[in-house]
Amino acid sequence: METKAATSIFESLSSSWRLEAFRLLVKQGPEGMVAGDIASALDIAPSSLSFHLKALAHAGMVTVEQEGRFQRYRANIPLMLDLIAYLTEECCSGNPGKCVDLRAASSCADALLPPILPKQAKS
Repeated sequence: METKAATSIFESLSSSWRLEAFRLLVKQGPEGMVAGDIASALDIAPSSLSFHLKALAHAGMVTVEQEGRFQRYRANIPLMLDLIAYLTEECCSGNPGKCVDLRAASSCADALLPPILPKQAKS
């Protein structure tokens, strides 16, 4: 991922409404949600939600598919994972074993973090 793409993604998530909509769609997984259900879940006017979903779609963070008269939105989870990899790929100069103590201080579940290989463990 290039810096320009990462910046565009972060800009798209800089609104609390967009961030909440994206997190809701991540929670739904591949099934996604139709726009009206997203609006109800977030208690936001459909016209306002449309504006926010358009910004997320423009950045590639969500996909949209027409289903009859409804639009189904899905989180672009592969892009989210690419962004996470972009942020962490050079952590501790590419030696994540140096980050063991920092990982322990995080509230992030170990299952969500990349594994530390034996050769990377802190000496």
